[in-house]
Amino acid sequence: MDDSVIVMIEQPTPISLLLIDDDAELCGMMKEFFAESGYKLDCAFNGREGLARAFKSTYDLIVLDVMLPMIHGFTVLHQLRKRTAVPIIMLTARVHRRDRIQGLESGADDYVAKPFDPDELLARIRAVLRRAGRLEHNPEAVKKFENVSVNTLTREVWIDEILVDLTALEFDLLALLINAGGRIVTREEITTILLEREASPYDRALDVHISHLRRKLEGGGAMIRTIRGVGYVFAAKGAEE
Repeated sequence: MDDSVIVMIEQPTPISLLLIDDDAELCGMMKEFFAESGYKLDCAFNGREGLARAFKSTYDLIVLDVMLPMIHGFTVLHQLRKRTAVPIIMLTARVHRRDRIQGLESGADDYVAKPFDPDELLARIRAVLRRAGRLEHNPEAVKKFENVSVNTLTREVWIDEILVDLTALEFDLLALLINAGGRIVTREEITTILLEREASPYDRALDVHISHLRRKLEGGGAMIRTIRGVGYVFAAKGAEE
């Protein structure tokens, strides 16, 4: 009889972003990209819709294009600043120095030129959110194990001062093992919760994910132990503190 207990992953409220840009293809790509990093991204395709969404919902940060249909981006910025202090990053192909100065002096927190690297934009967003104090409002979100820090809010893992590049599934796998509190998590549990299918004796997908995760966490010591024929356990010191 299987008397194991299913441990569900803690799901902190994700960072919520609004992208106001008339490029539908870009919006679709960015929505997928940020979802993989654990962020929720809504899109608006013109200035009027962007203002309506921004005033209707509470966002942690807004990414705002300058060249927008219906209402110009700088006008949107001006209207937003009348009613909210939400962090705003201007995103535009206009790279003239005077445009950057105008955006920053009008209340933008940062300015990113198109074309851009999504990873750079994500880094800029995290930097602005940190300055605004929107990533540290929940101290319980950060869990420390020796030289490893796991932030369940930003879905970041740090070994010493180095950010570990984990995929969304790898982070969820690590979080599941941490939340088990030192209990062995069976292969069946992990496959059911994370891969959303029944475990098969010949399914090696989980082994591949565990192998990748272990390799990326090498600097943190032996954090994940294999219990042969059963599953895995998070073994880093501090896991139950």
